[in-house]
Amino acid sequence: MATEELRAWQARMGLSGRGAARLLGMPVNTYIDRVNGTCHSNSRPVVVSRTLTLACAALEAASLLSDSRQP
Repeated sequence: MATEELRAWQARMGLSGRGAARLLGMPVNTYIDRVNGTCHSNSRPVVVSRTLTLACAALEAASLLSDSRQP
């Protein structure tokens, strides 16, 4: 997942950066680093890990499933 895709996931889920970080169980600064693609403390590039990608996909699938079950 590229940083643009992470931003798009956040928008589809209707989350703020803080809300996305909370839902993913990670510190806000860590999440923002992934969205920006760089580490805030040393400006080195960071990537969105496969684990984070899978977590986003699972959360979105669960959200879509619960939405489809609403009357």
